[in-house]
Amino acid sequence: MNLAYTLPVLLLAALVAWALRARRRGREWLPVVNKKGEVIGKATRRRCHDGSRLLHPVVHLHVVAPSGEILLQKRGKRKALLPGKWDAAVGGHVSAGEPVEAALKRESLEELGITRLTARFLGSYIWETDRERELVHAFLCTGRDEIRANTGEVEEARFWSRTAIEEPANAALFTPNFLHEYALFLK
Repeated sequence: MNLAYTLPVLLLAALVAWALRARRRGREWLPVVNKKGEVIGKATRRRCHDGSRLLHPVVHLHVVAPSGEILLQKRGKRKALLPGKWDAAVGGHVSAGEPVEAALKRESLEELGITRLTARFLGSYIWETDRERELVHAFLCTGRDEIRANTGEVEEARFWSRTAIEEPANAALFTPNFLHEYALFLK
């Protein structure tokens, strides 16, 4: 057993378990940021989603197969926002005090079971709805180990062809922010 590899994975797993417990208790703290991504405060997840429109950072990971197909996750039916819609392979909040890259690795482990991840930063943008404002940090997966979708986090994960994504009749299947990111970074 390679202890140098195992110890970081165990620490990341402990962080994921802590984050899940905090979320269940309703005490998940998120950083509040300005348009440059500089932290200017913090608020609970609930406060960030209650219509206050406090700008808070999130991470999205896009996994593209060598064939060009794109891995998407189907959001759970119990999600408060956009249940049952297909979205980026990984998406989640950055916790207060957590670097963006650490949040990306934590969410990748939490949602897809990825323990070794190499990703390239694609860009950031602000996504606004009537309930929230997010500073989205989008990444492209350039290397990873096996994908094992966590059905407690995502309903389903599968690869989609670009033709299927671009089919106008399928537009209602996807989250609006995924379609935005697809046009911005992946097309």
